[in-house]
Amino acid sequence: MLIGLVTAVAASACYGTGSVLQAVGSRRSAREEAAKGGGSAGTTAHGGPSLASTAKAAVTWEFILGTVLDFIGFGLGALAARLLPLFLSQTIISANLVITAVLSIKLLGIRLKHLEWASIGVLCSALVLLAVSAGPEGGHHAATAFHWWLLAITTVLLAGGGLLVRRMGANGAIVAGLLSGLGFGALGVGVRILDGIEPFDLARLLSDPALYAILVGGIGGMYVHTVALQIGSVNGATAALVVGETVLPGAAGVLWLGDSSKAGLGWLGVAGFLIAVVAAVGVAYFGQDTHGGLPEAAPAEPAPVKG
Repeated sequence: MLIGLVTAVAASACYGTGSVLQAVGSRRSAREEAAKGGGSAGTTAHGGPSLASTAKAAVTWEFILGTVLDFIGFGLGALAARLLPLFLSQTIISANLVITAVLSIKLLGIRLKHLEWASIGVLCSALVLLAVSAGPEGGHHAATAFHWWLLAITTVLLAGGGLLVRRMGANGAIVAGLLSGLGFGALGVGVRILDGIEPFDLARLLSDPALYAILVGGIGGMYVHTVALQIGSVNGATAALVVGETVLPGAAGVLWLGDSSKAGLGWLGVAGFLIAVVAAVGVAYFGQDTHGGLPEAAPAEPAPVKG
């Protein structure tokens, strides 16, 4: 349990720092595009980022460094997902929202509202409730049909949702954040049930649909998260991500994988889980108008982004 808690916290730190660095790279790329081509540069007819602008954002040094931290966080999070109940590991990892909020003040010039700070404080309190109530993890095995359903649902959500976000344009940041969270949540579930790990069996691993659900969830989640960071509040998008990557694996762990709370503390675990989700929604709602999305015109001189 202790090793799982430490790795989940470390994964949270990596993800939180990576999100802010990716936001810095995304917004610098958007400003440069606007400076070259005017207000509509890098945007679609719906006001969202074009595929080209998203690709350019992904090759800035800040975004690349943030992505490296994401991969490190993925490795640590994968270990935590196999050592802890999913509702605990994913919620601790989702606390990267706190790190994102603090770093965004320094690196993005964002000034958080009192209600955002209050929501973050409530989220931290909910994590304490979850840690106190968490019992032993359930199993690592699920029916083959469950593996296929995970792949199918993840693919439909990210493919269909990605198209929806592009049509929503500048209004799709929170939806994009939620979709990326669902993708990362599916990734967590896939890691938990992945066949061919213990004992290692390469043929079994490569034939497991859960492996491809992990790839779809990770790559698709990364893409829509990049879009969310380009067009909306980094804290709001990350908070929506928290909801997606917490609810899906938490429910799957309890309903199908045998995750549970300590005897007599089930109510505390449920309360902590629900409070954490509500608090994350609060950060998304209260911070949705504090953003530095795609610029409308080229700046006369380089200037710090004001959230």
